[in-house]
Amino acid sequence: MRALLAAVVSVGMLLAAGGCQQPCLVKSPPAPYFGPRVASSAAAQARTVPRQPTQTQAPRQGSWNVAAWRVDGPERTWQYIVIHHSATPTGSADEFDRMHRAKGWDELGYHFVIGNGTGSGDGEVEIGSRWTKQKHGAHAKIPGHPEYNDVGIGICLVGNFDVTRPTEAQMQALARLVRYLMDRYHIPRDHIYGHGQLKPTDCPGRNFNYADLFRRL
Repeated sequence: MRALLAAVVSVGMLLAAGGCQQPCLVKSPPAPYFGPRVASSAAAQARTVPRQPTQTQAPRQGSWNVAAWRVDGPERTWQYIVIHHSATPTGSADEFDRMHRAKGWDELGYHFVIGNGTGSGDGEVEIGSRWTKQKHGAHAKIPGHPEYNDVGIGICLVGNFDVTRPTEAQMQALARLVRYLMDRYHIPRDHIYGHGQLKPTDCPGRNFNYADLFRRL
C-alpha cells in the first residue's frame, strides 16, 4: 500500500512539473528592461516567475473591470498609446496570439485586445501576457523610432474598420482603458496615436473616428 501511494505521489509531481508548457501569466512581473528588444525578451523570460495558466492557449484575462488592468509589481515607464484594428471581421487575443506566433513572434504583439462580440465579448478588454509582464510591445515597428514599441502600449480593436466601424461597446471600452492609462502613466493626449499616424498604413481603419475617441476622454 505504501509503495502504491508513493508511486501516485511521484506521478503527480511529474505532471505538475510539466503542466506549464505555454507562457504563463506572471504573478510578480520583473523589473522593467530598457535594453534592445531582443535582449529584453530573453531577460524577461529569465527573470519571470510563472504560475499555472487557466487555459492551454495564450494566457490572457478578459474584463470590463478597471481593477483587472492594474499590475502587481514594477511597472514600465509607458509614454505612448498606439491604437490598431485587427483588419479581420472576427478575432480574439488567443487567435491573434496564434497568428503572431505563426509569424515567428514570441507572443501576442499587443498589450490589450478589445473584442467585438465574435471571439470574445463585445467591448471586452482582453489583457495580453505582455501587459502582465510589463514587456515592450511588438505592434508598431517604425524605422528610427523604437520608442513606440519600447514604451508604447498597443491596443487592438477587433474588426476591419476600412469596411465597418467599431461598435459602441468597443468605443466605450477603448475610452475607458485609454483614460485609465493616461492617468496611471501620465501620458498626454498628444502621445495617443493611431498606427496610421506613425507610418503609411490605414490601421486602425479609414472609418475609425479619432474625434469621437477624444471627445470621450
